[in-house]
Amino acid sequence: MPFTTSDLCKILLAIILPPVGVFLEVGCNGTLLLNILLTCLGYIPGILHALYIRDFQVLVARTDRETHGRNAFLTFDD
Repeated sequence: MPFTTSDLCKILLAIILPPVGVFLEVGCNGTLLLNILLTCLGYIPGILHALYIRDFQVLVARTDRETHGRNAFLTFDD
């Protein structure tokens, strides 16, 4: 899957401002709070966590598409 401009922007935000990169991927939840804590404790752990979350979200989306397909939830009753 090729990189898009959106992917590049999210990677740059994950490096420059890790909590913003995580917020764009998962929204406001415990993962964001963990990233803020990691960034406060050390900038590098925050960056690594943000990049991990970004790659994890891409992997989940790709696996979901491959597993379920486009029309996985259409059922036909006899």
